[in-house]
Amino acid sequence: MSFKKQYLKSEPVCKVTFKLSKDEAKNADKVCIVGDFNDWDVATNPMKRLKNGSFSYTVVLPKDAQYQFRYLLDDNQWENDWNADAYIPSPMSVDENSVLAV
Repeated sequence: MSFKKQYLKSEPVCKVTFKLSKDEAKNADKVCIVGDFNDWDVATNPMKRLKNGSFSYTVVLPKDAQYQFRYLLDDNQWENDWNADAYIPSPMSVDENSVLAV
């Protein structure tokens, strides 16, 4: 699991590309990235499945902010990004949410 941040010089935003390998996605058929930036809507941001079985998704976010997020595998298994900038206890469960700082 990883993400790449690319700050745009022309605007106060950051382009973030999230990636999960086939193994990290646990051979899931579908992966969605869910978080503050999409109001935790599980249907809003499905990740693109690549030919090698990995998944990718790019989003543009306002900079100077933090966003909580998690990955949802096959609509039933939540996963954190273990390379996140931080972790915050989830208000919805005993799990933690991954944090992205841009």
